[in-house]
Amino acid sequence: MTDQPLISSPSIFASIRSGQALIVGGNRGIGLGFVKHLLKDQRFDQVFATYRTKTAASELLELAQTHDRLHCIAMDLTDEAAIESGIAQIKTMTPELHFVVNCVGFLHDGAIAPEKALRQLQPDHLMRYFQVNSIGAALLAKHLLSLLNHKQPNVFATISAKIGSIEDNRLGGWYGYRASKAALNMLLKTAAIEYSRRSQQTAIVLLHPGTTDTRLSEPFQRGVPPDKLFPVQKTVGLLMNVLGNVTLDDNGSFFSWDGSQLPW
Repeated sequence: MTDQPLISSPSIFASIRSGQALIVGGNRGIGLGFVKHLLKDQRFDQVFATYRTKTAASELLELAQTHDRLHCIAMDLTDEAAIESGIAQIKTMTPELHFVVNCVGFLHDGAIAPEKALRQLQPDHLMRYFQVNSIGAALLAKHLLSLLNHKQPNVFATISAKIGSIEDNRLGGWYGYRASKAALNMLLKTAAIEYSRRSQQTAIVLLHPGTTDTRLSEPFQRGVPPDKLFPVQKTVGLLMNVLGNVTLDDNGSFFSWDGSQLPW
């Protein structure tokens, strides 16, 4: 008797035809890069993209003027009512989604910057990190369930960060950002377990994009080797390669931009 070869699940993206995609935080950086990429991908009939304010979404809104497939939706991920309203708008245009990627993230803004020492910790700053990076994504998972629970395989991805890995933390510092990304990982890992029961055709995955040349990373790029500072287009291409290989068996996984699995 010979051993039977293991049969791996097929790629979810390989099965997508006439798909519906949602990019949360599609107005700048990696999110806008995903929007531009998907508008060139004929597998997707409609691309929904969210933005928080019109003043920060001029390029996205201009894209919508020339692309009938692109629908822009106002959504503040720190406001559950806004999330619910945005999802309700999407439901008027499609009963299901096949690909969702949440690109919303917060690292610095004015007086808020990564803390290098315990003496720099401030409760309101920590709350801001968790509100944007952790809680918003969990609420998104809560309200997306009805759009992802259907018969076709689908992917719900969220941009996380390797710095959120507890096991990989060897340098310390960046308390609020690290902790909020670790919380994001735990919340979405837990959601993946619930989805495995309630939305069995969904794979929830978390992604580390590497250091990308965006407004978020701009103040912290000095020590990054040139070959490790990715243009947005390269980051999106790398992440799409990773997502292109995701199967239902990968539900609850944490991937780096090169396709390797990261420790929690």
